[in-house]
Amino acid sequence: MTLPVSSRDIYVEANGIRHHLIARGPIGTPVVMMIHGLAGQAHVFDGIASYLSSRFHVYCLDVRGRGESAWGPPDQYGIDTYVEDLEAVREALGLQLFTLVGTSMGGIISMNYIPRFPERVARVVINDIGPEIDPVGLARILQYVGKAPEMFGDMKAVVKYYRENYGPMVEHLPEDQIADFARWNVRKSDSGVYVWKMDPAVRAGGAPAPAMDQWEAVSKIGCPALILRGAKSDVLSAAIARRMVETMPDARLVEIPGVGHAPILTEAESVKALDAFLG
Repeated sequence: MTLPVSSRDIYVEANGIRHHLIARGPIGTPVVMMIHGLAGQAHVFDGIASYLSSRFHVYCLDVRGRGESAWGPPDQYGIDTYVEDLEAVREALGLQLFTLVGTSMGGIISMNYIPRFPERVARVVINDIGPEIDPVGLARILQYVGKAPEMFGDMKAVVKYYRENYGPMVEHLPEDQIADFARWNVRKSDSGVYVWKMDPAVRAGGAPAPAMDQWEAVSKIGCPALILRGAKSDVLSAAIARRMVETMPDARLVEIPGVGHAPILTEAESVKALDAFLG
């Protein structure tokens, strides 16, 4: 990959709050919208977004309560609200058609958005998530999200936390890439310590479940779909991934070897699959 590529910070008022997106690539090319996972933010896609920006106009969204997007009411951190946000952001940007790329929670948002707004989505990439989540992986995620320290003394402590808790995602990365992955998730407070760029209400859990049955939602995804699964994933089982392909009208599955939950999409196999799928 040839990096870095210049990016633009965009802020839009949508669904009652301010949303932040990072944009790359020439306006007028096909649009790709990338949506991160539960405890992530838009910069998690920096590598793959920069790569794709030679051919696409790529937006990476900070989901409400994360990154540079505004915090919302504590009881409005659920998938249905995120779907409403995405549609409001699309409208604010004046986009008519886009490809969705969703990692983990971003994949769930995508799975619930498409049945409601099928005319807006040309293709979808669902990265290491499905209608059913492996209980082992779910327990691990809830543990590191809900029990995370409130602050860190320095960036070394932040990187150590990511190395210890995000092992399946970052264990194959060199130390400098783990540090780059981690640094966008925190900010230095007035008191000199590092704190999360995330509303504590997100970590508190208890988000309302989506209104739509998730297998029903998947069955209504009529656009071409690429399902990516980390071969070592403890979130998306091989059996659920295969069932998704059988349930969806036009889906294909690619496993990314040596990677757990979730591929960061710059792996050679991920790039190859995205190139083939996106054209």
